[in-house]
Parts: sequence; structure tokens; C-alpha cells
Amino acid sequence: MSFLRQRHSNGAGEQDVEANAGAEANPAAASGSNSGSQEAKRNSQDESHIKFPGHLPTPRPSTAAGRASGDLPEYEALDRYITNYDAERRASMMSVSGSSRKPKKWWQFWKSTPETIDENPISDEGKPPDHWLNTDLKQGVSSSQVEERRKRFGWNELTAEKEDMLAKIFGYFQGPILYVMELAALLAVGLGDWIDFGVILGILGLNAFVGFYQEKQAADVVASLKGDIAMKAMVVRDGREQQILARELVPGDIVLVQEGQTIPGDAQLICDYSRPQDYDEFIQLRNEEKFDSDPTEVPNGNDKPGDEKGKNGEEKKAEESDDESIHFGQPLIACDQSAITGESLAVDKYMGDIVYYTTGCKRGKSYAIITTSARYSFVGKTANLVQGTKDRGHFKAVMDSIGTTLLVLVMFWILVAWIGGFFHHIPIASPGVQTLLHYALVLLIIGVPVGLPVVTTTTLAVGAAYLAKQKAIVQKLTAIESLAGVNVLCSDKTGTLTANKLSLRDPYVAEGQDVNWMMAVAALASSHNIASLDPIDKVTILTLKKFPKAREILREGWKTDKFTPFDPVSKRITTECRLGKDRYICAKGAPKAILQLSSVTEAIRTEYNHKARDFARRGFRSLGVAYKKNDEDWVLLGLLSMFDPPREDTAQTIVEAQALGVPVKMLTGDALAIAKETCKMLGLGTKVYNSTKLMQSGLSGTVQHDLVERADGFAEVFPEHKYNVVEMLQQRGSLTAMTGDGVNDAPSLKKADCGIAVEGASEAAQAAADIVFLAPGLSTIILSIKTSRQIFQRMKAYVQYRIALCLHLEIYLTTSMVILNETIRPDLIVFIALFADLATVAVAYDNAHVEPRPVEWQLKKIWVVSIILGMILAAATWIARGTMFLRSGGIIQRFGSIQEVLFLEVALTENWLIFVTRGGRTWPSWQLVGAILGVDILATIFCLFGWLSGSGGGVMQTTPPGAFNNSSNGWTDIVTVVVVWAYSIGVTVFIAIIYFVLQRVDWINDLGRKDRHYRDTRLENILIHLNKLAVEHEKDSHTGADRYFLVEKAAEEEEE
Repeated sequence: MSFLRQRHSNGAGEQDVEANAGAEANPAAASGSNSGSQEAKRNSQDESHIKFPGHLPTPRPSTAAGRASGDLPEYEALDRYITNYDAERRASMMSVSGSSRKPKKWWQFWKSTPETIDENPISDEGKPPDHWLNTDLKQGVSSSQVEERRKRFGWNELTAEKEDMLAKIFGYFQGPILYVMELAALLAVGLGDWIDFGVILGILGLNAFVGFYQEKQAADVVASLKGDIAMKAMVVRDGREQQILARELVPGDIVLVQEGQTIPGDAQLICDYSRPQDYDEFIQLRNEEKFDSDPTEVPNGNDKPGDEKGKNGEEKKAEESDDESIHFGQPLIACDQSAITGESLAVDKYMGDIVYYTTGCKRGKSYAIITTSARYSFVGKTANLVQGTKDRGHFKAVMDSIGTTLLVLVMFWILVAWIGGFFHHIPIASPGVQTLLHYALVLLIIGVPVGLPVVTTTTLAVGAAYLAKQKAIVQKLTAIESLAGVNVLCSDKTGTLTANKLSLRDPYVAEGQDVNWMMAVAALASSHNIASLDPIDKVTILTLKKFPKAREILREGWKTDKFTPFDPVSKRITTECRLGKDRYICAKGAPKAILQLSSVTEAIRTEYNHKARDFARRGFRSLGVAYKKNDEDWVLLGLLSMFDPPREDTAQTIVEAQALGVPVKMLTGDALAIAKETCKMLGLGTKVYNSTKLMQSGLSGTVQHDLVERADGFAEVFPEHKYNVVEMLQQRGSLTAMTGDGVNDAPSLKKADCGIAVEGASEAAQAAADIVFLAPGLSTIILSIKTSRQIFQRMKAYVQYRIALCLHLEIYLTTSMVILNETIRPDLIVFIALFADLATVAVAYDNAHVEPRPVEWQLKKIWVVSIILGMILAAATWIARGTMFLRSGGIIQRFGSIQEVLFLEVALTENWLIFVTRGGRTWPSWQLVGAILGVDILATIFCLFGWLSGSGGGVMQTTPPGAFNNSSNGWTDIVTVVVVWAYSIGVTVFIAIIYFVLQRVDWINDLGRKDRHYRDTRLENILIHLNKLAVEHEKDSHTGADRYFLVEKAAEEEEE
């Protein structure tokens, strides 16, 4: 029997019944219908009422209506569900608010963190005591037992090693760039320069604090929303079924495993959901050790594939499959274990078999018992083997490349300075100020951007927090960089491009048939599990509000014997049911699949096909409906037409996406005619192809890749087609984003450069995605692309700015050391580095423009532009220094300190450079302006009052000597300060003009840009040819040796 569960809380309107139609990967939609394979039988003459036996207590719904129908027979409860749906939806929505709890802030150490289990499990290899697994199917685990078991096994979730806060803080002092600064600090200690040592430590500490604080704040925002996408499980607890978070499960819990769900933990299958009476047999077989499944064994992928049905012998007869494992009865469910075994086909699972944590259930519904917690599951043990291993990622590779190059450059400039120093007879180390080690210290401090790792990571973290507030949960920070560079978006149709509101339009009724009887048969050929209705089943059932006579038919006393959900082979759903002594098979599904069941006249066939094509041309999905009574022939009843209208903002959003250089390709399971009509309504174009024919045609590899690139969409898409489309686009150099919502979408989401799980996605899809959206529609995705480009622009502006700063001082100081035997004092250099970091921490909050095309790092362009900017800055500093050799003293009109004057000029021109590299399309944020203005005022005060100016004896003597009046106390005249400000403003304006010109030089703009339309004809043809081959295995009849052959795959039969 199909047992009823808790009421569903989605809504339906009076005229257009809404249903969550987010099953794009469901090939039911692939032919313009909700297809499946089920069978049923009905007797319309016998109206005797047959009681629906309830073997288990049903859940306690929250509404009075729910309680009233808790123990009703199946079809009476279904009728009550139709009547009370709207009222229960409103009540459920009102009761949801206020259930979330705010997370504890990082600084609120006095508050206790909720739901924290600190105890270490004391179990032996994660195996619970045997009596824990003898849970009663009706009662489940009690609340008191849950607490005891959780103390031993902890939460049912995979967590990283417990993070040591002290180790995390020390992590902010690690890395190539930071090691150089630490080396500089040790060098300062060796030279007895305690001021420099203290300031360097201050810089390191400041960077660590800012990085830690910003990442923590961003993580809190993301974590507060991640609860919305946490995995959930239906469990039997305290004698009733209830939905809980999967992390709350404990060994011995009885869970319900059903189609579309991610397995919440390693569990042993008990019995079919409709046959709880088989529980006793399960216990008996387990006690007799008949099951050979071991939760600790590695799944080998050799289980019986899901498309190989079990033998039709006695229901509980043990079967021996080809892999020599023994199965009992018929398959209970089919699981997708591709994530852990690589086996692409679904694997049938029988009574006593183990289903593995995080794998996906593709078919069926069953009871199972949790055998261990997540950390001791197969997946958990695998995760422990790679604990601490981190993906380097493209972003980290770019940062390491920049850091390594800067390190090589600083070593080069130190070598040049030392060579020049030897010619000036400067000692390596001595009590004097001018030593080669002092030169090395200065170059080490300015040669590496100590704030680069922190500022870039902070920018990403702040961006992730902002996206979280926009209902986009970033699961990996580097996904922001990928999303910014996306140049193709492959989007599913339902719920993203369309409104996700299925409505049933006027049906087509075959000649001589009754519309009420057709609607009743369609409802019979639907799932009656109210807690998890398929979108099309849901709209079919709720539409019965408009067909009261059909509801009367359902009240006659039907009894469901077997329900078979959709499968892509038969493309239909069937239910076997009884009314009195008559047996019925009711079916609904793809129009062609239903038509093939029945023998109808040519006139009815022609009219039926004409109506199906007419519905498709109007953008409607169509479902054929038929039934069979006892041993009679199948009777064709007609067609249901369903429509999911486009979202109001989709057409405009697509135009906006195209303006951003991101063409949208629609991937839908609907029939070709429906897909074309939808594309027309959305303005996507009419180049829509049948994906099956495209992938299995005789086209060469290059032609197939060209078709994929030019296509506006694909119809009749299966999960493997999505994967192939993404793969072909990537082979052509495209950075591809893919949206998905189903279990079957997980491979393509993993394959895509940026996998996006749309609103309402299954747990498996969310786990595979880089970004999870909690809001519906394409506009949310486009908003995220814009935001990610702004984040990328901030990082790129900072990186270019920081490289130019390093080159500026390296070029000037090295040439100054070689030519003049002079440098800026190390303490002032340290403060220049400190001011640069202080000023640019606010970059993470800066306003940034949205690039009109996909962005990429273009490191060659960054280096070329940075070198030019660095050379201009160095030349400007040389001009300021050179004028001081004039008899008038140059910019030092009356008196002043050359060290402080150079310090102020360098600080001002470097700080203002960020205004240049950030671009001029948006005004800078007040945070950035405030930070830079504050640092500039501080640098001016240093110059005016000669802070850290040192003693007069510390004044460096140049070769040749200068003719200016250098102050001995470090003070600088106010007029000189004004002149330095004016001069620095002039330099910044000149640099801005040069930068503006450089951005408009085509060959510079194309430096480092990837070819997004790369093609390798030979490789593409080889890959397509390999896709058409299969490996055949046979044993030699004489020698028994294994032989393997490469053969061409059999072509699938094409439908009309």
C-alpha cells in the first residue's frame, strides 16, 4: 500500500493550480509530459467501501484537518487533501516564521553555542551495539535513546577536523609573501633596528586581524542561511513519522528512503514502504545472517544495474545475480552510486542491502535503518583519508604566480643593489647606517605586498556575505571568480525561465469517453504520497477541485496494489489498483508511449496526434491517459494539457544577460515543439535541437561542437546530454555555468566551471553545486554574475595597484643606491608599506563597475600595465629627488628633510594610484576615500614634524653631495608640504591619463586573453568517435580466457 504522509505545504489557485515543477531532469518532461511506468485496475460497478489498513501510525499534522484525516483510507485522505490544501498551505506559511535562531557572534564568547556536541565517540570503528539495530518499525527510536546514542556517536554529519583557533590565527602568518616579511623582521633584529622590527610585526598582526575578522563575519552570514539548504530526512521517532535534519539521525533510526532524496546516512534496507509487514521477515533473515551486506565494505559498482529487473519468481525467493551476490525478493529502490563507484547506471537495492551516505535514490520508496553515523560511513572514512587536503584552485594559482614573480624580482633588485654597493665600497654589515644588509632589508620590505593574500581573501569573503544576503549561498569562495568569468549559461527551463506554476488547461477527450472518468484515471495513475508529490502528479490531483464527479469516482473504495513511478524507458507512470473484484491498470505519460498501448481507429489516432502537436505548438506539455480493465484491451481516454508560463522578468533578464556577454542556452526535457515555442516567447531564438538526435547522429565531432556553440537550446534532454553539452562547450574554451535541481544533474553540475543548484533543488544537486540559490528565477543568477564581476574588479584593481607599488620603490631605490649611494630609511619604508595596507583594506567595500563582458585575470596585461605605472612613479620620485640638487633646493624652498619629503611624495602618489587602477566608471566608496584620506593626513604629519626622522648623524651623504639646505631635526616647512601635495596631484593626473590611454590600446587589452572559441578538429572527431564505441566482453569457450572487443554502440530507435 501507499501510505499517506504529512501534508504538503505548497499552494494551488482556483483556476491555475500551482505546482512546483522543478523536475527538469525528469525525462517525464522530456517528451512534453510527466512520464513513468505504472499499472492499475479499476471496477466502476462495485461501489463497496474497502478499508485502508494502516500498519504504522501516520504523522500528526499540524492542522485540525490533518488530524481528522490521519487514519483515513487512502482515497478518502487524498480527497481530504484536495479539499484542505489551500487552508493548510496558509497555516503552514504562517507557522514557519520565527523558527530560526541567530548564530553566536565570534566575539560573544560568554554565550553558549547551541547544538554543540563535544563528546568523542567511544564506539568500536563506528559499529553500534547489535541491540541498537533491533528498532521497532512502528515506534522507532525514542527521544531518550536519541540523546544517549548521540553522546556516543556525535552528530550525523561530516565535519572537518576541529579547527584550532590558535592554529587558524597562525595560518595568517604563513605563505611565501609573509615569510619574506618575517625574514625582514629577523633581519631588523639582527641590525638592531627595533623600530622597524616593531612596525613590521604590527603590519603582520594588522593583516592577520583584518583577515580573521572579515572571514569570520562573512562565514557567520553564510552559515546563518546554510540551514535553509541542510539535508533533511523522514524518520520514525516516538511512534510517529516526522521530518528532521539529517544531522540529527543516530544509529538505529528508521528512515524513509524515496525517489529524489539523498541517502542521509549508511543504512540497511528493511522492506518496501507499502509492505511494512515484511519487517518480521527482515529481522529473521538478519538473525540468520542471510544478508551478505556489510556497512564497512567498499561498494564495488558491480551490483545489479537498475535497468536489469529482478526475476518474477516467488516474491521472497532468494535470487543470485551475475555478481554472485544473493538478493531477496524484488528491488526496493535504485541508487545512483556514481559519486563513489563511478558506475553511471542506477543500482538495484534489495532487502538487507546497504545504501550509502550521500548517494541518490533514483527510484522506489523503502524503509531503512541507520547503521552508523556519517563519520564512520564509507564516505566519511574516505573523507578522513584526505582530511586536510585542499584544492589549490585557479585563484590560489594566480596569487601564487604573482607572489613568486615578485619574489624573483626582489631578489634580482637586491643583487643589483649589492653589485652597485660593492662599487661604492659599502660594507655588508657594520655599525654604520649604509650597509648592504640595510639595502636588503629595505628591498625585502617593499618588494613583496604583504597585504595581498588578506585583501584578496577579504574581498571574496565580503562578496560571499553579500551574495548570501541576496539568497545565493557560495559553497566555495573561488566560485565567485569562476562565475565572474562565465561566458555561457546553460539553464533549465522550469522554475528558472518559467514561473514554476503548472496549470491544467482544457483536456482533449477521445471520442466516446467521459472527461470525469479520464480525470479520475489520471489521478489514480499518480503518486498518493502527499508529503512528496511529483509536480505533475500534484497538479493532476489538485485540479480535481474543478471535476467533482471525478472526486466521487475516487470515493468508491479503490485500493492501490502497486505504484510504479516514471522511468525513461517506458515513459509512463502506471498504477495497479482494485475496485471490488475488478482489477485496473491506469497509466499516464508521454503521448506516444500511451498511444502505443492501445488499439484505436485511424481516425482517433490521427486526431490524437494532431491534438498533441497542437498543444506542443502552443507551448503546452501533454500527457496521454489510458486504462485497462481485467484482461480487456487498453482504452485510450485522451490528453491532459499543462502549461508553465514564462516568468514576467525572464525575457528582459535574458536581454540583460546577452548584453553582459553571457548567452543563455535552454536545456529542457520537454518535446522539441514545446521547447521552440518557449524559446520564442522568451526571445532566445529558434535554434533549438533534439539533444538525442544531436548526440547520436552521424555528424563529425567538429560539426557537433559547432552546433552546440550556435544552439539556443536543446529539447528532450537527459542528464547525460547536459553533461555532453557542458563538456563540448568547455572543449571550445568556454567557461560554462550550469543550473540543475535533480539527483541526475549532479554530474553536470560538477563538470561545469560553475555549478548552480536552483531554488528547490534536491540535496544531491546542492551538494554537487558551487553555488546554491534560495530564490527562484534567472534574474537572481544574473544579479550574482554582476556582483561577482564587481568583486573580481576590486581584486584585479588591487592586484594591479600593489604590483605597481612594489615595482615603483624597487626601481627607484635600487637605482638610487647604485647612482647616489642613498636610500629611504628602513623605518620610513616600513611605514609606507603599512600605510599602503591600511589604505587598501577598504577595497573590499569599494564601489565597482560591472564589466560588459566576461572577465579574466589577463596576467600579461596586468604585468605590462603595472610595469608602466611603476616606471612612471619611479620617474616622478626621481624628478622630485633630482630637483633637490639645484642650488635653490628644488621643492624644498626653505628648509626640510629630504627623507621626509621623499616619504610624503611616495606615500601620496602610491595611495592615490588605487583611484586610477579601480577605473573611473563609478565613484569610490566613502570607506575607501576615508581610509586613504586618513593615511595621507598621517603621512603629512610625519613629514611636518619629522617623526622617526632619526638623528642628524643619520643623514645619508650622497655621491655627489647635494646643494640643498637639509634640516637636521627632520621638520619640513608647510610650504614644502603644500608643494609636495600639488606635485603628487599632478603626477596622479598624468598617470590617470596614461592609464586611460593604455586601456584603449587594442593589443594591450588582448594580452593574456584566452581564446574562448578554440577548436581542435582532430581531437574533437576522435572524442566523438570514442563516444560511439562500447567494450564487449566474452569468454573463450575452449580456454576460458577473457576477451574484449571494441564495437559500435547500437543506435536507439527513433520516434516519429
